This record gives sequence, structure tokens and C-alpha cells, in this order.
Amino acid sequence: MTAATDSTRTIVTGTRTAAPARRAGSRRREQLVSWAFLAPFLIAFALFLVWPIIHGIVLSFTDASLTGAGGGFVGFANYAEALSDPVMWRSLWNTIWFTLLSTVPLVVIALLMAALVDRGLPGQWLWRLSFFMPYLLASTVISQIWVWIFNPQIGAANNILKAFGLEPLAWLQNPETNMLSIVIATVWWTVGFNFLLYLAAMQNIPPQQYEAASLDGAGAWRQFWSITLPQLGPATVLILLLQILASLKLFDQAYQMLGGVASDTTRSIVQYIYEAGFVSYRFGYSAAISYVFFALIVIVGVAQALVTRRRKEQL
Repeated sequence: MTAATDSTRTIVTGTRTAAPARRAGSRRREQLVSWAFLAPFLIAFALFLVWPIIHGIVLSFTDASLTGAGGGFVGFANYAEALSDPVMWRSLWNTIWFTLLSTVPLVVIALLMAALVDRGLPGQWLWRLSFFMPYLLASTVISQIWVWIFNPQIGAANNILKAFGLEPLAWLQNPETNMLSIVIATVWWTVGFNFLLYLAAMQNIPPQQYEAASLDGAGAWRQFWSITLPQLGPATVLILLLQILASLKLFDQAYQMLGGVASDTTRSIVQYIYEAGFVSYRFGYSAAISYVFFALIVIVGVAQALVTRRRKEQL
């Protein structure tokens, strides 16, 4: 009887000991399978993001050239030159000015467009398609369309001015209007994306709130100000952040609409980075400017995050 009991205890103890071992082995296999699925992404991430960042930082401390000459270590000389370069500061100001000019209409117009569609505008599918369609076009197509529109002789922009009795303008050739022309084209091109974000946020607002407000005698305008706008706060913060970051990367439309001609009023910081690296062949200096610009983007992102956190804490 004692021998049978001891034997039974041995079998049970062995089973209990083997179970955790099997579970541990199963977890290890699951981890290996998970890493196997993640490996392609991690390899691509390291090759196309981590390595270029590290290589760019190293390059910014050298006098490397596109021609293959140079490459010697120069310390912070490129950064010192960039911070004292008036062309870089002018390009940076042009980028900030474009961001200020484009961000406000891209938010306000998108909000108005989304409000019109959300409140039951007839033919909603057609309005959604027409509002979002320009965003699907390539920058080269958008640039060519607006080059035609701003043509001083046959462009639609000057024809509209003439219809109102105003003098025609050399939109893209005049330093006083070329940045405004790029802003108009950009707003028409990209407002559809912000429109969709606002529309999605509006459609998540419970309809019971509007019904209760209607029973209390609130009209459409009061409902918009008291119900819709307050609940669009998170969407507005997201749109502002995305829009500022996108506007700071101005290059394609400005370069293409002006035919690649650098202008003191339209040269963006990204275009200056391109000119320093691929026109002047100064890769090291170009890399230094790009990391000065990267620092600006990081500052904007951190400031936006702090503002968002404070607003959440206040709520």
C-alpha cells in the first residue's frame, strides 16, 4: 500500500514538474515565431530609418561632397556655418511663413466643408468625392494645373480678376504674390484630408445630443457652437499637428510651380537642403542643415504634446 502511494505521488509530482516546463517551452516557441514575423519589418526599419539617421549625423560632421572629395572630420564647423548662414535663416522663415499662411485656412475650410456634409447636404457622396479627390492627385499634376490657372495671359485667376474690374497679376513671377499662389494651390490640394478627419469626428458625436438641444429650442448655429465645436477639440489638435508638420516640409509644389527657380520669397528650408547637397555638392553641410531643421520639428512636436497634455489635465 505504501509502495503504491509513493509511486502515485511520484507520477503526480513528475506531471506537475513537467507541466511548467512544457508551458515555458511553448512560450519560447511563441516568442520565436513572433520575432520571426517581426524580423522583416525590423530589418527594413534598421536599413531605411535607423541607419540613414546615424549615417546623416556622422555625415554632418564631415566635409563630404557629392563628387566624392572630402569626407574629413570638421567637427561642428557645418553647424556653425548653418547657424550664421543668412540664406538658411531666410529659407527657414519662408517655411514658417508658408506654414502660418496655409494652416489656418486648411483647418477652417476643412471644418466648414465637413459641417456642410455632416448636416445633410444633398448628394453627400458627390460632395465627399469632390472634396477629397484633389488629395489623391500627384504633386506634379497639381502644380501643372495651378501653373495654368496662374498664367498671366490665359489663366483663370486673371480672368476672374478682370471680371471684377481688377488688374491682372503675374502670380508666380511677382515676389509679392508667388508665396500666396503656392498657398492657394496647397490648400486646394490637401484640404480634403482634413475634411475627412473632421467628418469622421463629427459623425462620432451622439445624435441624441442634437435631438435634446432641438427640444430645448437650440437652432443649427447654437448646436454647432455648443455641441459640435467643443467635441472636435481632439480632432482639431490632431489636424493642427499633422498640418504643421506637413507644411514645414514644403518643397514639391513650390519647386515645380516655379520651375525649380530659387526665389528669396519662396525658397523653403527643404529646397535649400536640396540645393546645398545636389547643386553645390556639399553633402556634409546639407546634412547639418537638415538636422537643424529636424531639431525645429522636434521642438514643434514636443510643444504640441505639452499643450495637448495640459488641455487634457484641465478637462
